Amino acid sequence: MTNPQTPSTPLSFSDARHLVERFAHAQPAPDMEQVPLIAVAGRVLAEDILADRDFPPFHRVARDGFAVRAEDLREVPTRLRITGEIRAGQSADGFLLGAHEAIEIMTGAPAPRGADAVVMVEYTIRSGDTVEIQRSILSGENIVPAGAEGKTGERLLRAGTRMDHAAIAVAASAGHARLAVYRRPKVFILATGDEIVDVSSTPLPHQLRNSNSYSLAAQVASVGGDPVILPVAPDEPVRLRELIRQGLSGDLLLLSGGVSMGKYDLVESVLSEFDAEFHFTGVKIQPGKPLVFGSAKGSASGARRFFFGLPGNPISTMVTFDLFVRPMLEALCGTLPRKLVFPLARLQGTVRSKTGLTRFIPAILGGEFGEPRVELAGWKGSGDVAASARANCYLVIGPEVTAFADNDLVPVLLRT
Repeated sequence: MTNPQTPSTPLSFSDARHLVERFAHAQPAPDMEQVPLIAVAGRVLAEDILADRDFPPFHRVARDGFAVRAEDLREVPTRLRITGEIRAGQSADGFLLGAHEAIEIMTGAPAPRGADAVVMVEYTIRSGDTVEIQRSILSGENIVPAGAEGKTGERLLRAGTRMDHAAIAVAASAGHARLAVYRRPKVFILATGDEIVDVSSTPLPHQLRNSNSYSLAAQVASVGGDPVILPVAPDEPVRLRELIRQGLSGDLLLLSGGVSMGKYDLVESVLSEFDAEFHFTGVKIQPGKPLVFGSAKGSASGARRFFFGLPGNPISTMVTFDLFVRPMLEALCGTLPRKLVFPLARLQGTVRSKTGLTRFIPAILGGEFGEPRVELAGWKGSGDVAASARANCYLVIGPEVTAFADNDLVPVLLRT
């Protein structure tokens, strides 16, 4: 059974990716909820964060040393009289630096009036109430002016920012104990096929444990979604229909296996009962060529939900999630999909390839000090989960490339 809306020709990698991105960019913002700051890591900010005061709120000293007037150090070495000390957390009120004077000062302390620079302690020799300055300095050196990092009312974080440790520090500095974040989208995960059994089962020789649902759940959670693993769907339409209906009640449905058009009609025919529209039914990549992307009615109200039919082989499932599911899920989380970046690394070994497909081969990125190197992870095919576990990136081979030689600069895709 074939849906008349189903495109029959596989898309190129770039065309398929751009199509998913276009749908992703068109998604409305999710609902918001208030969450304690301690719990916002990985969530997507639903409101702008504004500076409630200047950042820093005073002229902040950036080094331990001595606050000075730069004009007093035109000739060095020179000796200055020490007139006081200011610690971090101490007010500088009451301190006024005069000509040929110095005030000992600590990192994070406010600079006193009259001072326009701080000489690092490494360039000084103290003797009682005087200090010898051994190097000249420019006005403003080692002092961060008030408001340099943000003025009162200035936007520090935009809505749509994924909250990592640095963004959380900004929110805390602006006095936010709670934040408005977007609701996490519910993602149903459905593995199909009589050959798939639960991880706790002892499989027969012709059966496989359900690894895909668990790897997908981990990938969904890493993006910020709320994964829900459904029972394995048998090759039987009544139960499959029930599970697909449940899966379409969420925000996104991920099917694993059974959606390779022309090879297996059961999943496609059941999806057609939900008014499924297939946006593409194949992508010119390896692994993952049979990938399917579409939408279907998720409820009696007529609301449509996106679904991805991911190939059943474990590596294909992982790769197609990173390349195609991730941008859609990022949009459902409330943030713009991140563009794919392919940094270059030196290849260790040689690689041969056939033209026609864009290939993503599990690989290991290493090296250090600006000399990244990559080598294959010993991948034996789309079911080789052990090689995937060893890998931390994919070697990317374009559709026109037939070979890479040892020490060639080659593109890689970091695994996230």
